[in-house]
This record gives sequence, structure tokens and C-alpha cells, in this order.
Amino acid sequence: MFGMIPILKIKNLSIAFPSKEEVNEVVHNISFDLNKNEILGIVGESGSGKSVTSLAILGLLPTKKAKITGTGTFEDISLLDLSEKEFENIRGNKISMIFQEPMSSLNPSLTCGFQVLEILTRHLNISKSKAKNEVIKLFNQVKLPRAKQIYSQYPHQISGGQKQRVMIAMAIACKPQILIADEPTTALDVTVQKEIILLLKELQQETAMSVIFITHDLALISEIADRVLVMYKGNVVEQGLVAQVFKNPIHNYTKALINSKPSLDVRLRVLPTIEDYTLENQDERDKKQETRSKKQDLRLDSLSVEISSVEREENHKKLYANPPLLEVKELETYFKTKKSVVKAVDNVSLKIYEGETLGLVGESGCGKTTLGRTIMGLEKATNGVVLYQGKDITSLNKKERRKLRKEIQIIFQDPFSSLNPRILVGEAILEPMQVHGLFTSDKERKEKVFEILEKVGLERGHYYRYPHEFSGGQRQRIGIARTIALQPKLIICDESVSALDVSVQAQVLNLLNRLKKDFNFTYIFISHDLAVVKYMADQLVVMNKGKIEEIGDADIIYAHPKTAYTKTLIDSIPKGI
Repeated sequence: MFGMIPILKIKNLSIAFPSKEEVNEVVHNISFDLNKNEILGIVGESGSGKSVTSLAILGLLPTKKAKITGTGTFEDISLLDLSEKEFENIRGNKISMIFQEPMSSLNPSLTCGFQVLEILTRHLNISKSKAKNEVIKLFNQVKLPRAKQIYSQYPHQISGGQKQRVMIAMAIACKPQILIADEPTTALDVTVQKEIILLLKELQQETAMSVIFITHDLALISEIADRVLVMYKGNVVEQGLVAQVFKNPIHNYTKALINSKPSLDVRLRVLPTIEDYTLENQDERDKKQETRSKKQDLRLDSLSVEISSVEREENHKKLYANPPLLEVKELETYFKTKKSVVKAVDNVSLKIYEGETLGLVGESGCGKTTLGRTIMGLEKATNGVVLYQGKDITSLNKKERRKLRKEIQIIFQDPFSSLNPRILVGEAILEPMQVHGLFTSDKERKEKVFEILEKVGLERGHYYRYPHEFSGGQRQRIGIARTIALQPKLIICDESVSALDVSVQAQVLNLLNRLKKDFNFTYIFISHDLAVVKYMADQLVVMNKGKIEEIGDADIIYAHPKTAYTKTLIDSIPKGI
């Protein structure tokens, strides 16, 4: 066990961003220690203050815009009093940071090796030839394949997991005493995520450095951290040993974070969210604590209802008694390059039934998104057929394709990029109704948009706002509203919850399930998050290198995977404590 000797002390830290109208304080008087040779997990959702705290520690907040009070002591150095020049001697040398998105952190115009070499020559004052040898050693240390080759490659020429390893090599190059890892695995596949977690743990044990690991995923924290700090709305609401916090969480927010993530063992009818635990909205007028507790207990009891295997079997009998809504037969989608042919979808056959959720999982590059896009007609099939209600839709003309778009819709991962920032949200939802001639007038369409906004948990007044005025979870609801406005039969959800915080993700999953029940939607649910797919799916398709690795009932595949690849995927899921 780690020694309880603090290397970093944060005391009464507050961070605010003053403006002409108000002072927006985002971190409120927090205190914590990081001990030597320890991994401290900081967990919390977007806006909780965890990332801005790490930026303050490293002096990366804009001095003219941020007002920081309190103390931050690294060894005997007062971090919050350092000048930019003094910080340059500490940053990357004694305290390093790995950022969430390596592609935006690495310079696309410089080779991977040069970017790490630059750190070594800047801080260690060694020759370029010696620094190059050190970089190749570092690349081997972080288990990059073909270390010498990657040294000369540019970031766009390597995979996401490899880019993250380059970032880790850069961060540990000068053997820092503290490493801050800010959401370093969020964008990675579950298998790559596990590799990075094991690598960080291994490096920490080898070098005895202290690590602050920031994430919104408590299960992930359980796999890497010694202690955990839980942040909510700029406050530290709970901290302690990981096992202690997981087994006996005290704060309702911590309980919500633990329970909002779909379980691999139990299929709940409705996922609990933070609102269910805090009941802030319901209890604003309620002053009595005991009444609040009774309300809360009743609400949580109603959420703990499981879907039994018998009920699931009965539902499947009804679903699969009918002919398939969509059938894919020996489908191939190939992309030709100058040097080779990429078989993105390679001889895939499957059936999807009305009212079913088909889960589609696999690592990046396995072909799951290309399969969805080929079904939509956004990619042209090389061979094979896609039958929708018995009709081949792979060679439709423009008019037929436009008509089909009403029937088959897609919800994208990033709703913000699929919404026009200059158009009111309500008009963005109304526009496809006009294009497809739904309803008799714009007045009727507008009334329908109001109904849909309320259906997805938004308000009528949101019609008149722009996309930038909404949170990530709200924007995803707008994306869903725009999709269901056309009353489609089949909806492809392409990584549509992967960028969301765990409790917002729970809200959206609950919404999708409720809409499916209300409108009898059929979903193709594409994700690299296997726990989420298991919760949502009736049937599961596992893809690997363009081919179907395994197909069948989701629960059966998770309990008894047939192939080594599927077993590796399932074993890579953070299980929690």
C-alpha cells in the first residue's frame, strides 16, 4: 500500500470566471492531498470542476479571465504564485499531463518522434542523437509496435490507441513526479482502454510517480486508483479509499454515479439517474428531511424493477414470429485505395425484426458504422442486397431513396455538428416535416414540434433557442426529436450516447426505450460500450474486421461468448467493485 506522504496539497481552492454581469464560480473551496506513489481518481460529470482543477494546478488557466484563490503546494513550491516562466520549468518536467483527445494535443505537422524529442531537449539539455535513442526507448516502454517506424510517422498515420501511447511517452519522458491523466481513455475502444489502464498502472509502479486520474466513469476508477475523490457542481462531496467509497457510498450523487451505469448482471426496466437520487426538483418546497427520504425510497424502489428472463423470452417469441422488417444478405462494402482494397463490410448477413433493438458492437474499424451507413444508403454496397419490407433498397433511384429516408433515420454521435447553428432548434425539427410533406400546414407542424419537444423531455419554449444554448444531453434529445419527427420505422443509433456523462446517458437510454414502446420503433444500436449495448439489445451482433464474429441473443453471448475475440471484448469491460 502507498505511503501517506503528500507530494501535492490543495487547500481551499476556488476558481471563478468573472464577467461584466456576474462572477461564475466553478470550483468552491475544495481541499485534497495527493500522496507519493499513489493513484488518486477524481470522478465527476461534465461541469463538476475536475478538469478545471487540474488546469489550475498546472497554471494552464488564462490569468486575465480566471480568478483563483486558495493554495496549491507541490513539495515546497507554491504553484498558484508561480509566473508563467517558472511554470515552464515544472510543466512537462516535474508535473506532466495527458489530455483526453490526443489528436488535438499532438501537432499534425510534426512527426511523433520529434514531438517527444522536443520535450527531452528542452528540459534535460541532451544532444538530439541521445534524445532520439531515449524516445525510441520510451516508445518501447509504452508498448508501441514498430517504435522506430512510428518515430518518423505523423499522428494521422497511427491509430487512436497508438496516439494516446505517444502522448503518454511525452508525459513520462522527463520522469515526472506527478502525472495528471485527464479522461485519457474516453474516446478509446474497450480493449484499448484496458491496455492503457494496465500500462499507466505498470508505469506508475515502475517509476513510483504519483498519478491524478480524471474520469466520469467510476468503474474505470476502481480498476486503477487507490483513493477516489468525487466532485459534483464544483464541490468535493466524497473522498476515501476506492473499495470504501464503492461498497459504502455516503453521498447520493456517488450512489447515482454507481447505479446509473447499466449492469452486466441485471437488466433494469428503467435506469436510475442523478435526479432520482437527489430529488431536487420534487423537493424544492419540501422542508422536512423525513418526507424527502420517504419520497426518495419510493422512487428508488420503483426503479429497481428487473426485466425477468421469462418476460424477455415471451417478448422475443412475439417479435420473431413475424417476418423481418429488414434483411441483409451477403452484404459487402469495399473501399478502393491506390495500394489496396479495404473490406469494411465483408459478407455480412442478418435480420432485424419490427420492435427489436439489434446491438452492433466491435472495435473502431470493425465495419459497424459502415454497415449502418450502407443500410441507410449513405455508402454504396459493392455486393449483396438489403431488403426493407421485402424490397431491395441497394439500387434505388433518387426519388425512391428520398422516400425511404422518412422510413429509416439515423441519430448521430455528435448532434451539435448535425444541427445548423444559425437555425432555431424548433425550425430544425420542423424542416424535415416540410421536406417530406407531413401534415397539412406549418401551423400544424409547429404544434407537432411542441408535442415532440415535450415527448423527449424538453420544453415548448426551447423551440425558439439555438443549438449552442443547450447542454450535451439536451442537444442529444434535440437530435432524437428531429429523428422521430418523421415517424420512421427503423432508427440507427450510431454511438449516440458515447459522448455523454453516465447519468445523462442513463436519461437518454431511458428515453429511447420509452419512445420505442410508445411508437414501436426498431433500433440498430451501434456502440463500442458493451455494457450499454447489453442493456439495450435483444439480439447482438459482434463485428471484427468487416465480418460477423458472433450473432445471437445478447444475454446468451455475454454469458457464454463462443469466440476468443468476443471473450476479449467482454473481459475488457471495467467491472467495478
